[in-house]
Amino acid sequence: MQRAAPSPTTRVGVLRLAVLLGALFSLLGAYLVVAVVRAEAAASGDSSKAAPADIVRVAEFLAECPLTHRLPDDPIIFPRLAGASHMHDFFGNRSTNANSDYTSLAGATSNCNPVIDLSSYWVPTLYVNNQPVAPTGTTFYYLGEGVREDITRQIQPFPAGLKIVAGNAKATGPNDSIARWSCLHHGEVPPGKDFVNCPAGSMLESYLDFPQCWNGRDLDSADHKSHMSYPVGGACPATHPVPVPKLRQVLRYPVNGNPAGFRLASGPGYTMHGDFFNAWPTAELARRVRDCINAIIKCNADGRY
Repeated sequence: MQRAAPSPTTRVGVLRLAVLLGALFSLLGAYLVVAVVRAEAAASGDSSKAAPADIVRVAEFLAECPLTHRLPDDPIIFPRLAGASHMHDFFGNRSTNANSDYTSLAGATSNCNPVIDLSSYWVPTLYVNNQPVAPTGTTFYYLGEGVREDITRQIQPFPAGLKIVAGNAKATGPNDSIARWSCLHHGEVPPGKDFVNCPAGSMLESYLDFPQCWNGRDLDSADHKSHMSYPVGGACPATHPVPVPKLRQVLRYPVNGNPAGFRLASGPGYTMHGDFFNAWPTAELARRVRDCINAIIKCNADGRY
């Protein structure tokens, strides 16, 4: 008995179904490949494992940490001396004060995204016409830039309790400063080490890069700077041989216009400085350094790509 040939409509329907099934299986296969690669990398601790093709090859993870409080305290420069400092804006760890140490920070809470970052960050308060102004954008980038790629792959996590200070609170002029001020979305305004005049509708930005070479011994030093160094020629100097992440502090203040009425609690704009007290959980920081910085992958706030 001869079977009837399938109609053209039936053949088109079968073809469409086959195409859809093929696409579905391709997507499923790609997902499984990515999942296997990530699982293998996590299990082996090998950050050189291949990553998905759509990842961004930038060694980076970050923390968004809004203002928590203000105090005239500085647990690095004036430990256990409440009120001895100029006014500071504190970000991240909610407990920071003059008496803070690693144990107290590790036992407190954070307003960072991710909340697992218990570190404390602080800067001198900005005043406009003698009124304090809080930054509305507060991002702390952990980067692998500033050194050669082979060294980026060797970067180590900060040791627990490491203290780092960047900038110069006692600067007497721009030449004494590493501060950088600019205007959000207005690259036509040249950046400067002192406040700049930003157009209406823009915001004043502050950028500050922390040193990323550690001496491998000390969590702090008498001048609070000598245990750290900036790279030289794309590598860490022999005196500070341990590469650690470059911390970049980016703050955006909702002010613009003539900066004549602007000042920091420490003085002019070129006295901008930042303090970092590391209280990341050790294993979590190590994972992010391995999977994001050593692997040269741009990660989200959750430390994943």
